[in-house]
Amino acid sequence: MSFKVPGNSRLTKAWFVTRGQEHLLQLASSPADGNNGAFLVRRRGGKRFFCIVSDGFGWEHVSVSLRRGDLSTFPRTPTWEETCLIKALFWDAEDTVVQYHPAEAEYVNYHPYTLHLWRYAGGSFPTPAPEMIA
Repeated sequence: MSFKVPGNSRLTKAWFVTRGQEHLLQLASSPADGNNGAFLVRRRGGKRFFCIVSDGFGWEHVSVSLRRGDLSTFPRTPTWEETCLIKALFWDAEDTVVQYHPAEAEYVNYHPYTLHLWRYAGGSFPTPAPEMIA
């Protein structure tokens, strides 16, 4: 099992997350940051996926959203096929990765159209039998 980042997609220069005229966050990282940072993954057909990645506190995490050509948020959530592509970039084929739906009292939604992929780094967790998921 291996968590990895696509180094050629890492945002190494200042890239700002804004709301209106306000800069909320400046994102940039280097290989010295390990598996932590912001990544802009480009795919055939002009698709761009913006990913914020971390591996602290015993969890590996990738948030993923689609971006337009001007890098503004695309107004839809990534599809199953698109999240499979992102999963394959950051994890091995045999790694199990999940999306959580917490109790409603714990809902937080800072970024509409963004999905979060998680893997517990401390070991495997139970999963249903394959025929139950199909």
